[in-house]
Amino acid sequence: MTWLITGGAGYIGAHVTRAMADAGEHVVALDDLSSGVPGRLPRQVPLVTGSTADAELLKRVLAEHEVTGVVHLAARKQVAESVARPTYYYEQNVGALAGLLDAVTGAGIERFVFSSSAAVYGNPDVDLITEDTPCAPVNPYGETKLAGEWLVRAVGRAHGMATVCLRYFNVAGAGDPLLADTGVFNIVPMVFDRLTRNEAPRVFGDDYPTPDGTCVRDYIHVADLAEAHLAAARRLAAGGVDGDLTVNIGRGEGVSVRELITVIGEVTGDRRAPLVEGRRPGDAPRAVASAGRAAEELGWRAQRGVREMVESAWQGWRLLHPEGIRTSG
Repeated sequence: MTWLITGGAGYIGAHVTRAMADAGEHVVALDDLSSGVPGRLPRQVPLVTGSTADAELLKRVLAEHEVTGVVHLAARKQVAESVARPTYYYEQNVGALAGLLDAVTGAGIERFVFSSSAAVYGNPDVDLITEDTPCAPVNPYGETKLAGEWLVRAVGRAHGMATVCLRYFNVAGAGDPLLADTGVFNIVPMVFDRLTRNEAPRVFGDDYPTPDGTCVRDYIHVADLAEAHLAAARRLAAGGVDGDLTVNIGRGEGVSVRELITVIGEVTGDRRAPLVEGRRPGDAPRAVASAGRAAEELGWRAQRGVREMVESAWQGWRLLHPEGIRTSG
């Protein structure tokens, strides 16, 4: 079968594309290149440049490449931007998804993997977040991901399409330096950016009810995340999903912001103390996945730890920023 991967040249998308291609799956990538990089893709993978909002393009791509399954990653994903531009986020993340699903069902495709997020949960007061934890997103980005899940499941039920929704926790690292995250929106590249500019990392709040007072999060290596997509696609291809399946993708282990900054200091050689600032609105003290369902349903478990995430991300950062960092001594 052939899988269409939307957003396939992006940071996460390129890892998914490579993982599936390296495993022998036939894939084609669709990307508007707003943040995607063509050079990330393996040579054997066709790249179609365009948007999931282009109905005619979708119809042509699905037919020409005889697509039989879709992995949908293309989306806007910056929380602050979603707060400032909510209608844009609903248009991009929900409206474009509706058009894609129309094209997919019109082509008779029966397998669909949806890239979702732990942002659908909001800030639950639980030790481990299971897939049955009530969803209460606290920003428009999380709302669009939850609405996307609802839409995917509804279309699946209406058209007999098997679906898997993967709820990512905090993604970091690089499977190859050439695939590194080029944005500065997640905590690891944000700290790298501060150090590169000879500035101390920032910690937003150190008075949370956690062991060291800083927020605790579940970090997942992007290469492990890519392998989870491969596992989900193969489960669908084998007919192993009857209806819909929703799965957390995390390690099931919490790491505090202060602990993560310590590891970054060890890897980069810049161990300066972080600058503590006030809490940010909406930050939960703790958000850690229960990862059991992924093991049971997909036969998948994360294999890489936090230090490997930081080391691999740092290799990519140095490739993108050869000036390196100026240590404080």
